Amino acid sequence: MVYTFELIKHPNVHYRDAVVSLSRCELLSMLRALKAECPVEAETLGGSPFLVFECRELSSRELAYLSGHSSVSFMAERVRGPLLRPLDVPSASYLPEDLPEILKYKGKTSVPFTRMMINTAAALTPWALSPGKMTFFDPVCGRGTGCFCALCAGMDAVGLDQSSRDLKEASDYFARYLKYGRMKHQIRSRSETVRKTAVQVTEFTFADTKEHYQAGETRRLTFACADTSLSPALFRRTPAHVIAADLPYGIQHAPRADRKPETLTGFLKRALPAWKQSLVPGGAIALSYNTLTLPDRAVLDAVRSAGLIPAEESWMSGLSHEVEQAVVRNVIFAVNPEEETT
Repeated sequence: MVYTFELIKHPNVHYRDAVVSLSRCELLSMLRALKAECPVEAETLGGSPFLVFECRELSSRELAYLSGHSSVSFMAERVRGPLLRPLDVPSASYLPEDLPEILKYKGKTSVPFTRMMINTAAALTPWALSPGKMTFFDPVCGRGTGCFCALCAGMDAVGLDQSSRDLKEASDYFARYLKYGRMKHQIRSRSETVRKTAVQVTEFTFADTKEHYQAGETRRLTFACADTSLSPALFRRTPAHVIAADLPYGIQHAPRADRKPETLTGFLKRALPAWKQSLVPGGAIALSYNTLTLPDRAVLDAVRSAGLIPAEESWMSGLSHEVEQAVVRNVIFAVNPEEETT
């Protein structure tokens, strides 16, 4: 059966040119998770970009999974020549899709790109199609775009950042969103002592419906203000299944806990071992970065040095793209190896 998926036209012209290659990478990863691997080709129909692939007939559950693709706006099957039959596929979003879009701020990472990273990394794990909840972790979360995308995907989410101001803005926004959406929820703020350091934590427990909340079928969002090196202690009981992080684009990262400036390469070498410890064996990580300030080789070496295994699928190469002046972004995916049994 031939399926045809229309892609969104992104408002950022620079990013729009990269949508096809990024979307193709994401779709191929999701199809492999479905054990429906097949070639995926890009076509232009009526002036719009499409991804086209031929594979076995997909079930409604499988199509619902694919409908969570970050950039698919229309799904159809090809019935004869250029004729398409639209597919009526329910939304796969746990929360309304506007959640990660509403909060605007300078330097915000594109929501479709963030969703692409999360979907692709999740597809590399054994839990991609599991009915159970996955846990997402953004170790440099800023104002929480990655966490909000993960919540829409039905995951629990944890965001860590050194900026209390950014975390407060994200927490205040989500509290208002839950209130105006009339979603049952509970908010708890506390201070945890982690390695002799006081860490401020805000935790949201909520559900998409009142019935689910009353039945205990809830989701959780946690924001913690701390240096990223403390993440293993925060995840000592429930490691994350997926990590996605948009690394800083500037020459230097924010000061470390000892207040000394740190280069991006130094930050990554320090942070990645901690992030690996926060990831369940078999889990996956996606990192995006500015190749003009953080070279591809430096990222690859740091990933391997931390004990993570970079994904080597051919469709995961050639993803570098211009975002704006002085920012040429690339993304790397890697897996935390399964623990050896003795």
